[in-house]
Amino acid sequence: MKVAPGNDAEWLLRAVGYRAVDKSLLERALTHRSSTGVDNERLEFLGDAVLSFVMADLLYRDFSRSDEGDLTRFRAALVSGEVLAEVGKAVGIGERLRLGSGELRSGGFRRPSIMGDAFEAVLGFIYLDGGIAAAREVIERLWSARIQAIQNSPPDKDPKTRLQEWLQGRSLGLPEYIEESVRGEPHARTFTVLCRIAQSDIETHGVGSSRRRAEQLAAEQMLAALAKETVND
Repeated sequence: MKVAPGNDAEWLLRAVGYRAVDKSLLERALTHRSSTGVDNERLEFLGDAVLSFVMADLLYRDFSRSDEGDLTRFRAALVSGEVLAEVGKAVGIGERLRLGSGELRSGGFRRPSIMGDAFEAVLGFIYLDGGIAAAREVIERLWSARIQAIQNSPPDKDPKTRLQEWLQGRSLGLPEYIEESVRGEPHARTFTVLCRIAQSDIETHGVGSSRRRAEQLAAEQMLAALAKETVND
């Protein structure tokens, strides 16, 4: 449960510009489930919803010419686990986390998923401690460069979205993703996912460090297989 020297509230003010009132609730936001006491999973759940709402509101206001599909895609890119981990790392959240001995030994404070989840918990804390305006101010400050980057260069549609649109354009059913296996230690898991379509005999597989990544790779393989089948027809 070792934590870097210093005060959590001082770290939060320095890192994100928010002055905490309820210090015990902030401590909970920084407590991983591997540690003793009340963990941050409920705050993580709340922070996820707060981030999603604030991001939807920001995109709605800033991207007036974008349709629902584009806004959904932009939001997904901005609130992904990868981005949350990057933000968490940038503000030094790993050094403030309270972890169990096993997670400490395995370097859990450096694990992207743990840092990302913890930062969502911190957003949940800020919302409860200071209200939606305080949470919005923090999110705007930390995500402004990423939002600007999307304005300048919108992200491509991910493979799952492109596969779904391809199928819908041909009045075909949605693809099915089935988790076939999960291997490895909790901090280094490998997921294998099967992608299949009811109207086709084609099945593809994706292997990745998360289920989401494995699904994306399986969808990419399915798109390539469908394109090849179309050419051959």
